[in-house]
Amino acid sequence: MVSLSGTEPRKVTINDVARSAGVSRQTVSRALNDKDEIDGSTKERVLDAARELGYRPSRFARGLVRQDTTTIGLVIPDLLNPFFTEVAAGALEAARARGWHVVVYDTADRAEEELGTLQVIASQVDAVVGYFSCSEDELELFTRGVPVVLIGREHHTARFSSIRIDGEAGVHAAVAHLVAAGHERIGMLDHDGRTEPSIRREWFGTAAAAYGIEAGMVVGADQSADGGGAALKTLLAAHPDVTAVFTFNDIIAIGVLREARRLGRSVPQDLAVIGFDGLQLGSLVEPPLSSVALDTRKLGALAIDQVARLLTGVTPLGADDLVVRAELRLGGSA
Repeated sequence: MVSLSGTEPRKVTINDVARSAGVSRQTVSRALNDKDEIDGSTKERVLDAARELGYRPSRFARGLVRQDTTTIGLVIPDLLNPFFTEVAAGALEAARARGWHVVVYDTADRAEEELGTLQVIASQVDAVVGYFSCSEDELELFTRGVPVVLIGREHHTARFSSIRIDGEAGVHAAVAHLVAAGHERIGMLDHDGRTEPSIRREWFGTAAAAYGIEAGMVVGADQSADGGGAALKTLLAAHPDVTAVFTFNDIIAIGVLREARRLGRSVPQDLAVIGFDGLQLGSLVEPPLSSVALDTRKLGALAIDQVARLLTGVTPLGADDLVVRAELRLGGSA
C-alpha cells in the first residue's frame, strides 16, 4: 500500500493488478470473476499478481464488474449549489447516452472529504471527473492508472485533462454595459473561500482598468444567498456611493437582490447587479438576473466526451476544444 502523510494508505486497485499482470482492467475483472473468455495462463497470471499485491475487490466494485459497463466517478464539491447540480446534469446526460453509469460524490467542499473520496473510488471506477482542490501529486497518488478530467481548473502534467472556463470577454462586456449605463462606482463581491483573489476578480480588475474604473471596492462573500446579502451590507458600509455590483456567482447575486430590497434600494435604478454562471434559477427571480452566463451542462458533457476518448484510445480533445466561454446575458437587474 502507498500512503500520504496524514492519510490512510492507498488501497491496491484493479488498475495496479492490470499493470502488474500486463493486461487490461477488463481482463482482470474477467479473471477475478472466473469468466470463460480468457485462457488459463492469463487467468493464472492475473490471480498471481492479485495475490502478490494483496488486492481485495470491494463488494461494490464486484457488483460494477458484473454489470460489465463503464462507470465514471463524478466528484462535486456542493450539490446544494445549483451551479454544480447543472454541471452534474450535463455529465449524467452525456454518460447516459453512452450507456455508462455515473456515481456522484459530494465532498462538501472539504479537502479531507476529497482525499477520502479519491481513496474510495479509484479502485471502483473506470475514470474520475470533477472538481478538486488537492495537489496534482495527491491526485496522481490516488488515481494512478485511471483517467482524470478536471473541471474548472488548469492542469500542469500530461496525466490529466482539464475543462476550462474562459469568462474574460464576458466580464469585460459586463463592465462595459455598466459603464455605458452611467455607473462609475462598481463594486465586486468575490469568493471568500480562497487565499488568493479569484480569476473572476482578475477579469473584473482588467476590465475596470480598461474603462478607468476603480477596481479596489471588493468584498469577500460566502457562496450563498445569505453570504451575498451580508457582503452587500459590508460593501455599502465601506463604499455607500456604489451604484453597481458584479458578483462571483449567481447565488451571491440573488442574495444581493434580496438584500437590496431590504435596504430600500430599487434594482436596477438604485443598484445594478450582474452575476456569473447563468443559472436557470436567475430567470425565476425578480427582476430576472443579468449574468455572465456559461453553458453549465456543456462543462459536464465535455468532460464525459474527453473521458470517452481517453478510454478508447481516440485522440483526446486539445486545450482549445476543452474551453467553455461565458457571455453576457442581460436580464432586468442591470
